[in-house]
Amino acid sequence: MARGKLRIYLGAAPGVGKTYAMLSEAHRRVERGTDCVVAFVEHHGRPRTEVMLHGLEQVARRELAYRDTVFAEMDVDAVLRRAPAVALVDELAHTNVPGSRNAKRWQDVEELLAAGIDVVSTVNIQHLESLGDVVESITGVRQRETVPDEMVRRADQIELVDMSPQALRRRMAHGNIYKPDKVDAALSNYFRPGNLTALRELALLWVADRVDAYLTEYRSEHRVSAIWGSRERIVVGLTGGPEGRTLIRRAARLAEKGAGGEVMAVYIARSDGLTSASPKELAVQRTLVEDLGGTFHHVVGDDIPSALLDFSRGVNATQIVLGSSRRKAWQYMFGPGVGATVARESGPDLDVHIVTHEEVAKGRGLPVARGARLGRSRIIWGWLVGVAGPVVLALLLNTVDLGLANDMLLFLALTVAAALLGGLLPALASAAFGSLLLNYYYTPPLHRLTIADPKNIIAIAIFVGVAVSVASVVDLAARRTHQAARLRAESEILSFLAGSVLRGETSLDALLERVRETFGMESVALLERESDVAPWTCAGSVGVRPLVDRPEDADVDMPVGDHMALALSGRVLPASDRRVLAAFAAQAAVVLDRQRLQREADQARTLAEGNSIRTALLAAVSHDLRTPLAGIKAAVSSLRSDDVAWSEEDRAELLEGIEDGADRLDHLVGNLLDMSRLQTGTVTPLIREIDLDEVVPMALGGVPEDSVVLDIPESLPMVAVDPGLLERSVANLVENAVKYSPSDESVLVAASALANRVELRVVDRGPGVPDEAKDRIFAPFQRYGDAPRGVGVGLGLAVARGFAEAMGGTLNAEDTPGGGLTMVLTVGAAVDSPAGRPGLAHATAERQTRC
Repeated sequence: MARGKLRIYLGAAPGVGKTYAMLSEAHRRVERGTDCVVAFVEHHGRPRTEVMLHGLEQVARRELAYRDTVFAEMDVDAVLRRAPAVALVDELAHTNVPGSRNAKRWQDVEELLAAGIDVVSTVNIQHLESLGDVVESITGVRQRETVPDEMVRRADQIELVDMSPQALRRRMAHGNIYKPDKVDAALSNYFRPGNLTALRELALLWVADRVDAYLTEYRSEHRVSAIWGSRERIVVGLTGGPEGRTLIRRAARLAEKGAGGEVMAVYIARSDGLTSASPKELAVQRTLVEDLGGTFHHVVGDDIPSALLDFSRGVNATQIVLGSSRRKAWQYMFGPGVGATVARESGPDLDVHIVTHEEVAKGRGLPVARGARLGRSRIIWGWLVGVAGPVVLALLLNTVDLGLANDMLLFLALTVAAALLGGLLPALASAAFGSLLLNYYYTPPLHRLTIADPKNIIAIAIFVGVAVSVASVVDLAARRTHQAARLRAESEILSFLAGSVLRGETSLDALLERVRETFGMESVALLERESDVAPWTCAGSVGVRPLVDRPEDADVDMPVGDHMALALSGRVLPASDRRVLAAFAAQAAVVLDRQRLQREADQARTLAEGNSIRTALLAAVSHDLRTPLAGIKAAVSSLRSDDVAWSEEDRAELLEGIEDGADRLDHLVGNLLDMSRLQTGTVTPLIREIDLDEVVPMALGGVPEDSVVLDIPESLPMVAVDPGLLERSVANLVENAVKYSPSDESVLVAASALANRVELRVVDRGPGVPDEAKDRIFAPFQRYGDAPRGVGVGLGLAVARGFAEAMGGTLNAEDTPGGGLTMVLTVGAAVDSPAGRPGLAHATAERQTRC
């Protein structure tokens, strides 16, 4: 069965019209005869959205009871039974009520897609998992409901529902998004113009990156080599010299002039053209470009200008930034230089910027080592000089008599020039042709291919020997230069690879991307299998070309051991490149093993922590749980005894002892169960808006009367918490504070608002805790000081902090001024909560209740 297609309407903030757009699309599909149903759509009381539901078939929701409240969730089974062509599923990042088929709604959507049902859904940019920290820094609110970025990236269509901040605030003011009593608070908090502008930019940039990925994939599939200037991409050509920092900063300023500009610094690992590189300077420049938001690339190319242009066109760059040449004026006789060549061959679609710097014309001597193989133009010039040169020289010498010795020196100079330009073969041709011309025109008898004087025979033989020797030396030097350049390029790549290991870069995808980039491939995959007869599986891959199933099907395969291979697709590599590729393949295998070992270490650490918890639990059960049990057993045995006639007062006292022991047991077992839930990660907060004064008083039932003073202002905003978890956290904090406070001192529970957070302080006047122990007291099974045995197993504070963090809050310990300990519990204020409750927004009176 074919997998269904996913279409997502992405918005920057609530109220931009995602659900409305989704329902409009549903009506269009229904009009075209498509079987479309509403699996789950929440209109949030917005009349215009609610009207759009009319005329659409809605699948009945599934009702689930949780904590004395009934919630309606999407019925996945009902949708699968209905099997429509298209299902509308609102709020992709929603967390389902415990007891649902899946924990998250996006997992429900995955099931529908796997069943071949097309899904249309909605999500806000702040719910993407990777943007959680960014959104929190902008809005001050941590999004607890998130969806993996990969889920959204895999969508077949992503449509941005955009609205300017001013228009969205007008919609808010008109009551089209929230109820009137929440509008003022929302406009002054989450829906501030700055927040909305920043979120809108995040959404636009995220969609732009996704569009860019689509474009890259399309260009690769259709073999498009021309540059499409859809966005500014600036490639900086680095030589490893000190001018690179100037070029990077200049490119960064160019990128800032256009929205979405991108800087890519590239170093071509060759000695021809771009000058010799300093590894230390390259490391500094790599750090600089990454600090400026760009990327650093290290590639190998036989010809520097061609490699630079190929890289630029491959990444769809629009501009190239190069530095003015460091060569001196006389050195230009050896070639026009990289900058001039790149500018000449870039074409009309790629701008080239030549930036001046302090190192201009400060180069010393000739360029280090010419490149690998002689270029085509040099070979052509070598043959022209070697073949046509002697003819031209012979015609000139026929007009003047310089003597045989001088004639031979001139022909020898032509042979040397042919060797320098074209290598061995043009030089040999020049030597052979020149000797024939010398014999024919300048040795008696003239105009005949015979030599009368034996001295002339020796002279021509010496000429041929010298010419061949010079040509051989020049050719050997060229080949040695090629080998040296190649080895230096390989050493630079291997040095970079070793540096990545030392820096701790352990991402397999990053390493494979480096392989693909270095060798100019379309895709790279690391394949492995368990045995010689087992099928190959993909451990990691990068690139846009379809991957191969076996290493033999790839253009290049590099074995790594018996059951692993690196497969590259795109072109066939020369044998000289396989040595460096083998180093990359070995490193890929090491990275893969390291990742697996890390996972195993994490699992072992988790098991060790669980074993530690179990050991501590057994120790706690062996004493702290047996103490109340012993008291209960003694009281029950006394009541059952027939030897003593108990009075009513005695019986009441014994029953009270049984009840106290049972309460202590209940409290201990409750904390143990809560700690177990936290350790196994099964705590799922159900966040909703509530007032603190509805929760805190309920948490004081386990402490004596008149032992706690409440100080909760009525002007506090509502908080976004799980009421049950908050009650348990506060109860544990208050019980701990009462336990350590003097009998004549009351515990103070005070609350205050701070920005988008609400702080609850539990203040006691007990002995306090030293600074070095403030974090340790939150560890499970830890009791500080001289706490008597039997008063608890040391889980109260650990459970309180665990529940606080599960709700997105924090719990820390501070010193109480004048002595004692203050527990500070911080939770988030409701996003759309007004500064105070309706009718009490400006109230300043505070109530102090003694409980």
